[in-house]
Amino acid sequence: MTKIGSFTGSNSSTSINKKLVLYTATLFDQQPVAYLALTDYKLPIYSEDLEREQGFSDTLKNLKNKIAQYDALLISVNEHNGSISAFFKNTLDWLSRLEYKFLQDKKVLLLSTSPGGRGAASALAYAKDILPRYGADIVESFSLPAFQDNFSTEKNTITNPTLEKELLDKITAFKQSL
Repeated sequence: MTKIGSFTGSNSSTSINKKLVLYTATLFDQQPVAYLALTDYKLPIYSEDLEREQGFSDTLKNLKNKIAQYDALLISVNEHNGSISAFFKNTLDWLSRLEYKFLQDKKVLLLSTSPGGRGAASALAYAKDILPRYGADIVESFSLPAFQDNFSTEKNTITNPTLEKELLDKITAFKQSL
């Protein structure tokens, strides 16, 4: 059976992208999707000097090895000022220094959401561009605009039927690629 992992690029304890990725994981009928909290892997701000002086931490190696266990990933990216968060960028910087193709042959369903009407479209576009450099195969992507208007945190579901169908169609295509 294909092992699927999931994580978000946000380090917020109230992350709407975490809510989206966890909800999406529930839509994989009879296919367990593990959640990997990147916040459990404390990494300093990347610096060539730090890398040269201290090398790669066990924390970083453990994170890379955890990601390596999965055949496919659900990744939800948040947006800060028109790009991915500094937290996620820093994580990518460290991982790619340890092993540039740390996502080699990983099928990815890329997600994003935001409170605004663009649904973190800029961060999603950035991730679609950068993750294949690390070996990821972006199979599908989905952006949920206006999170508070289109998602019920009480019911843990997308409330807009058109957007719900779009996500389900993306999941179907993603599953077929596995």
